Amino acid sequence: MCLPQPPPTSTIVHNLLEARMATTVNSAAGTPAAQEAKALTWLAQWIRSHKQVSGYIAAIALVGAVLLAWSVLSNRTVELQASARLAQARLAVDSRNYALAASELSQLVENYAGSRAAQEGTILLAQVRLGQGQSQQAIQVLSKFAPGAARPYRAQAYALLGAAYENAARPKDAAAAYEQAAEAAQFPFLKAQFLSDAGRAWVAAGDTAKALAAYHAITTQRDSTGSVTEARVRIGELTRGAGVK
Repeated sequence: MCLPQPPPTSTIVHNLLEARMATTVNSAAGTPAAQEAKALTWLAQWIRSHKQVSGYIAAIALVGAVLLAWSVLSNRTVELQASARLAQARLAVDSRNYALAASELSQLVENYAGSRAAQEGTILLAQVRLGQGQSQQAIQVLSKFAPGAARPYRAQAYALLGAAYENAARPKDAAAAYEQAAEAAQFPFLKAQFLSDAGRAWVAAGDTAKALAAYHAITTQRDSTGSVTEARVRIGELTRGAGVK
């Protein structure tokens, strides 16, 4: 009796490959790619059946894109114009024409409020006012600007405000402004400097306890060796050596 011959090896391999491909195709139906294709097909069918609504959505998206592009372009134009005005004001300051500089900077701050150049201009305007001995005008500018100033300008704004208050013989207000400058300072050495200014102002205001608190805060900083040494000297002067560690 003749036994049936097994199929050739090539036939077996071919059948195995076909079976594996069929399994792969069937399992691929549940892959993310297949699901994405199904979703796209559904979206295309929905658009075809809702042409009017789809048109409205496309129009709204187009208008939004145009408005966004216009806003970006407009902001860039404003910044360029404000920067040009700031450059003119700086030239006036460099030539010591402080009256012209103050006029240019005042217009810049008013007409381009919110721009980076306007914030820089506000700081420069306060410096011009202080340089001219116009402490009250500087206070008016800085008391409005400092609370809402962007982070890069806030510490400097409060420090200038403290100087303006000191010039106006208002040491208590000066000390408070210097403490806010210290709180907003981004570098340890500036924080120490503003705390030292606050301590000096508190001494002038007759509040020794707050002056000592400011000086003691300096001594806790490790990155301001020079300021720490000076703070310890001031503490020794205020406590007659009892508070020095």
